[in-house]
Amino acid sequence: MIVNRAFQGSSYNTGILPQFPGSSIISGEDGSLIPTAPTLLGYESIGGARLTLDNYHPLSDALPTVMEVDIPSNATGEVGFLNLGWWGFDVSPQTYTPSMYVLGASGVRQNYGNLTGINVSLRSNATGEVWATTKIPVSGGLSDFDYTYLSTALVNNVSAPDVNNVFAVTFDAAEVNGSTFYFDLISLFPETFKNRPNGLRKDLAQAVYDLKPTFLRFPGGNNIEGNSVSDRWIWNNTIGPLKDRKGRAGDWGQGYYNTNGLGLLEFLQWTEDMSLEPLLAVYSGLSLDIFGYPGGTSYPEDRMGDVVQYALDELEYCMGNTSTYWGARRASDGHPEPFQINYVELGNEDWFSGTYPYRFPILYNGLKAAYPNITLISTAYNESFSQGYNYTIDLPEGSMWDTHNYQEPSFFLEEFNNWDNWQELTNNPNVTILAGEYSVYSVDNPSGIVNYSNPASEHVPYPRLLSAIAESVYLLGAERNPNTVKMTTYAPSFANLNAPNWTPNLVDFTASPLNTTKSVSWYSQSLLAHYRGTETLPVTNSQGDFNPLWWVATIDTPSNAVYFKA
Repeated sequence: MIVNRAFQGSSYNTGILPQFPGSSIISGEDGSLIPTAPTLLGYESIGGARLTLDNYHPLSDALPTVMEVDIPSNATGEVGFLNLGWWGFDVSPQTYTPSMYVLGASGVRQNYGNLTGINVSLRSNATGEVWATTKIPVSGGLSDFDYTYLSTALVNNVSAPDVNNVFAVTFDAAEVNGSTFYFDLISLFPETFKNRPNGLRKDLAQAVYDLKPTFLRFPGGNNIEGNSVSDRWIWNNTIGPLKDRKGRAGDWGQGYYNTNGLGLLEFLQWTEDMSLEPLLAVYSGLSLDIFGYPGGTSYPEDRMGDVVQYALDELEYCMGNTSTYWGARRASDGHPEPFQINYVELGNEDWFSGTYPYRFPILYNGLKAAYPNITLISTAYNESFSQGYNYTIDLPEGSMWDTHNYQEPSFFLEEFNNWDNWQELTNNPNVTILAGEYSVYSVDNPSGIVNYSNPASEHVPYPRLLSAIAESVYLLGAERNPNTVKMTTYAPSFANLNAPNWTPNLVDFTASPLNTTKSVSWYSQSLLAHYRGTETLPVTNSQGDFNPLWWVATIDTPSNAVYFKA
């Protein structure tokens, strides 16, 4: 719930500069020319405390920047700082879990020998009214050598009228006048889904769970590629204690900084908590850049062995027993039992690159040799022609192709018959399909070409009834070809209404769970998911005309229930 909890970095501003092709970084979030530089965004002083950034007292190698809090020698009452949250805090009856790392200063700033504790509270940003408060005891004082980890339960029994609330960390000024403290990894968690520590927000996770999904594709699409090779989603930077997770500038939201708090193990536990099939996407040797498509940096062919080994290590972390290096590491992270990975996707939308023809077979063959029973998924087939690369990926038997479509309603209606006899017509025997990202993105226009610059007259920012109908027709075509289409998933799943980077989305939300909104596309997906057969049935028209009608009939063999969807 805390914004900028570990001072890892910030977002930046991009724009188009004359004579410079593509996008450019114009400035950092705080006006600096250094993109993603750490800032104090979201923090304000209480009682005259001076807040600055500090690099001389790092919490860890991964988190080198901390917040210095200087207490005036003449401070009175309460003194400290507050955090504004991600556009506020939901305050409702539940038990919150605040935590933080604190280091005391030495020498002339070490005037906290009488410190008895640190107060944490949720309060109104408008009136100052305190909704819930507690004191974290500091027995024996704070160290000036090692950081002290503090955590407590913050029990709240009231409902605030809105989310215009803050989280405050304060001292009794009489105990700390003239002192300095260093804070990092300041966190506040509400009660989570299945009560997982460092877990998922309840209402958002419930929206996923209620959809009755069967698999989870993670860690996302462009997220694994990064805006440079060094800034990609590095899986082993997302495991272990939070203080050892470096974080990175994300691909979306103009560098929106990822804390890596939701890491590889958390994704795997997510599948465990919802009984989902994990679909793990691995780095395929392509990273993006901020300049735009097409582009990016690819691993040279003679360096692809590094990419293969990187993926093998990740799979060993997921599936290796505790006698292996990475399996033992997973056990030390709290999960000795291995996970089972049956599906691995090799990259994301690699048709934006001209190098997948050599990267795909190297990665495919390297992983297949070690894990022959895993289904490997190509992120390109024949889409590269749209980018001027003019290649088709040879899809091995038993592999899968992930196809992405953000299109007009008419496109999805026309795709109804696309998968009928697709394997035979394209000479792809035993190749199956993951419709990994799709949604109605635009209204139909005469050109038949989607304008991704999002003109208001064409773009669909929120799913409409027509969106849900067109997407459902697309899914009916998939459902009637279960031998070909194995998995489908709408994208994107979530957007914060205060800062949507891509629209439309399946579920919109704010800090308040009361504002969590399931779209009409969510409801159409839920309807189809809850009435799903195991085999398709033939449909014979005995009277009247089918046109225009899109349909599928299935039977759920265990229950002997027959479903007709049209």
